[in-house]
Amino acid sequence: MLSSLGKINNPLLRSITAASTSFSMIILIAAVALGLPHPQDKSANKIGIYASLLAFVAGAGVGLIVKGNPTVKDKQAKKDNLKNDVWKDWRDFKIVKKEAESKEITSFYFQPVDGGKITDFKPGQFLTIKLDIPEQDRPIIRTYSLSDYPDSQDYYRLSIKREGSPKGLDVPPGIASNFMHDHIQEGSIIPCKPPNGKFYLEINNSIPAVLISNGVGITPMITMAKAVAQNNPQRHIWFIHGARNGEYHACREEVNQISNLYSYPNLHIHYRYSRPRPEDEGKYNSQGYADKQLLADTIIPQIKSTHNGTSSAEYFLCGSPPFMDSIREGLNELGVPEDRVFFESFGGGKTKGKSKATSSTQENSAHIESAEVVFTQSDKTLTWTPEDGTLLEFAEANNINPESSCRQGVCLTCMCQLEEGEVEYLEEPSGEPDEGTVLICISKPKTNKIVLDL
Repeated sequence: MLSSLGKINNPLLRSITAASTSFSMIILIAAVALGLPHPQDKSANKIGIYASLLAFVAGAGVGLIVKGNPTVKDKQAKKDNLKNDVWKDWRDFKIVKKEAESKEITSFYFQPVDGGKITDFKPGQFLTIKLDIPEQDRPIIRTYSLSDYPDSQDYYRLSIKREGSPKGLDVPPGIASNFMHDHIQEGSIIPCKPPNGKFYLEINNSIPAVLISNGVGITPMITMAKAVAQNNPQRHIWFIHGARNGEYHACREEVNQISNLYSYPNLHIHYRYSRPRPEDEGKYNSQGYADKQLLADTIIPQIKSTHNGTSSAEYFLCGSPPFMDSIREGLNELGVPEDRVFFESFGGGKTKGKSKATSSTQENSAHIESAEVVFTQSDKTLTWTPEDGTLLEFAEANNINPESSCRQGVCLTCMCQLEEGEVEYLEEPSGEPDEGTVLICISKPKTNKIVLDL
């Protein structure tokens, strides 16, 4: 009986059902036990009535006490709900705040429209956004480093630089960045994918971390410094940032306040301005560029003085590709092992060096002259040749427009299911695709037939 009652989730209905059942059972028992042997005995009848009323009250109490047990269907529904709580695809976010940080950089604060929780992230990772821009034939997808590590973890912040036209090239300015600056306001809705990326700092390590940036490359460094200040304040961080001057230096006061805000004395800040203004006096540490010489003359000696003469540290780089190439070459000359240097670029180019070496798969594979490529969702079967370039370029040339962003194997936006065949990468991807999927922005067919879920 209890197991049957447990299937009734409504407590009132469960109580009434238990009471009625108990009342009926006692009436039947009383009738048999008292009524049949002594049909004229009034005292026996009274006992039966009192017993029935007592059973009714007791049954009601039992019904209230017994909790509803979920059925198999209920349990499966709960599991489905838990699965649905895992955010995997596009999700609408509202811009709740827009704030200028420098002459070129503006911060945008994102909160989910559905009011639900947001995914935690590792300091240094990026957020992928999708913009519906007028006069563009399809949505523009971009990835931007998360620029804040809030205590509350109830919003994301992106600090975006307005990109102008590249010098010497007759091309329009950055479509996405200019649209964000000019048209996105508080209240705007932007679809986002969960934070991702393999460029991040492991918070709980004890080895010193040196964060080196220029320009908008400061954004992931802020999250790294705040994350360590909040969670591992014994760890030493060197925060080196290069800017033209104070007008172009974003989030300066925010970084300056980290030590006081989190009682974190182990944050060592060095700002280096290449062309400081008179009004910048006292707001930067040295003049010139953040380069090898600064590291050799100032930063590495400081690391040695705080760590018993050892200069062992992890180096995180973010900024323009020429800046990172220069710093990496300098670190190599200073004897810093390559596996202690971490970097990522979304600034319109790739850094050079061993970290972007050609994959061994490509070196050892036989080059094929053509391949049959089946796009299952588009219901197209086409012939690829090496002149067609990457699978992403091949798809776009045939009016198949999969989502993509970085085109460097970093952001995972172009990841799709490989249903048959094999591909080879033109270079090792920085992002790590899911099992059974490929990044089509940097891959080409390795077998004579491949099937893609596109």
